[in-house]
Formats: sequence, C-alpha cells, structure tokens
Amino acid sequence: MKKTIALVLGFIAVSFTTSAQCDTSANFCYKNNFSVNYISDGQNYRAFLSGDQEAEFSTTFFGGTTYRIAACSGFSQGNLIFRIKDEEGNILFDSMDFSNAPYWDFKVASTITCDISAQLDLHETQSGCASILIGFKK
Repeated sequence: MKKTIALVLGFIAVSFTTSAQCDTSANFCYKNNFSVNYISDGQNYRAFLSGDQEAEFSTTFFGGTTYRIAACSGFSQGNLIFRIKDEEGNILFDSMDFSNAPYWDFKVASTITCDISAQLDLHETQSGCASILIGFKK
C-alpha cells in the first residue's frame, strides 16, 4: 500500500513539474515571438519530448487571415524544428529550411486544415517541452 501511494505521489509530482515547464516555455515563446499585431488563438499545443520523439497537432486556418506560428522549447530560440503539412501531406513550411526559424508568418487564401509536427533539434537539446503558438494578425 505504501509503495502504491509513493508511486501515485511521484507521478503527480512529475506531471506537475512537466506542466509547469510547459507553461513557462509557452510564456517565453509568446513574449519573444508575438507583438501587439498578433492575437493568440488561445489554444495550447504542447508536448513533452525526449530524443527523436515527434509531436503532431492538427488545426484549421481560415481563408483571408494572416497567421503567425511560433515554436519554442525551453528558454532559447531555434531549438525546435516544426513543419506544416496540408491534408495531402505536402510540406508548406519547414523551419529547417530557414535555420530553425522560431516563427513563420503567412496568409492563407482559402480555409485549410493542416498538421503541425514538432521535434527537438538534437544538436541543441535532448528533451524538453515543445510549445507551438498560433496567432492571427489584428
């Protein structure tokens, strides 16, 4: 019984620490990549990654809107690789093609559903919370 309680308490402590790390990383990302010109969509796109793990998120971009996608892990820029693909799997943006740019601004002509994948740049870090933020231009 004592082992079960200790295991549950340990799991809760790890979950709380991971959640706090992701919140802090997301706040850092927001402060460094969003200006007064962009409003957050209010969604949380976060995942704790280790090694070569990859997180994938799905979202819809609405036609005629200008967006900014920002990606961070930890407290430095450019350590998270992110890709945006359309429904057919065509790569619309790959941050590696732009020296791991921490954000990308773009405008969509018509509404489209996309997948956003994120993975750590293993040359920079081995584990951390991937935070993807999406905002739209005022």
